[in-house]
Amino acid sequence: MPDLITTPFGSSSTADEVLAGVDLTGQRAVVTGGATGIGRETTRALAAAGAEVTVATRNVAAGRRLAAEPAGNIQVATLDLADLDSVDTFVRAWSGPLHILVNNAGIMAVPDRQTTAQGHELQFGTNYLGHFALVLGLHDALAEAGGARIVSVSSNAHFMSDVVYDDVDYTRRDYDPWTAYGQSKTGDVLLAVEATRRWNDGGIVANSLNPGAIATGLQKHTGGLRTPEHLRKTPPQGAATSVLLAASPLLDGVGGRYFEDCNESPVLTEPPEMFGKGVAAWAVDADNAAHLWDVATGLVKR
Repeated sequence: MPDLITTPFGSSSTADEVLAGVDLTGQRAVVTGGATGIGRETTRALAAAGAEVTVATRNVAAGRRLAAEPAGNIQVATLDLADLDSVDTFVRAWSGPLHILVNNAGIMAVPDRQTTAQGHELQFGTNYLGHFALVLGLHDALAEAGGARIVSVSSNAHFMSDVVYDDVDYTRRDYDPWTAYGQSKTGDVLLAVEATRRWNDGGIVANSLNPGAIATGLQKHTGGLRTPEHLRKTPPQGAATSVLLAASPLLDGVGGRYFEDCNESPVLTEPPEMFGKGVAAWAVDADNAAHLWDVATGLVKR
């Protein structure tokens, strides 16, 4: 196993601190869900460093409010990851190179089984499958950049479930909000592993991350954040690992790895202690990653 990647940054670092001295002038970025929560801080930090950032969001009004602030060059475009037709529309409208794609948007612990526009379980369909379709659709733009990065925002909740490949949509098993969320977040890690394997020779790398515990709208179905206060992060701290993977020169050429608190996480065969760090072995397994890519390719073809 290669040595774990470490950086000078940690759990209390902010997105601005991570990008201090980094010049992204001339680079173009897309941040899904980039109008609120840690996505907003990711957008703001990348734009402040000089990038042209497109906020891809259902909440267009919030995106426009952010774009109106003196935060840099921020554009807004409609994207509903729960509808593959919306993903297709976004992809068709994109032209030119794309240097940074941050797959940030997500939903968590939806209490009752719901489905996307195409009939897939809502958490898997939104958190993973919509982003997978977006990554596929934007491949040529990423390749045109001559060196691009994909950032896949996951969660330590991926320990709650591997991907159940023959029933990703909970049609044959009882729906559970947390295993459904965990499955989708395992998918986000596997996406980064396989995208790097397939596309690294073309200059595209992808990494995944756990941003930590940040009080945002993500917890609307859980009654708020339950993590002990001393382990919680502010949104600027929560966005730090995302922007590290998106733009820091410390990660040049690095792909297929999982990070938290701005450092690479160890691979574990058992879940960590409560609020501990690590990534499940199943989530970075190359065979799992290749298999999910094949399964997902079939699901997004209509």
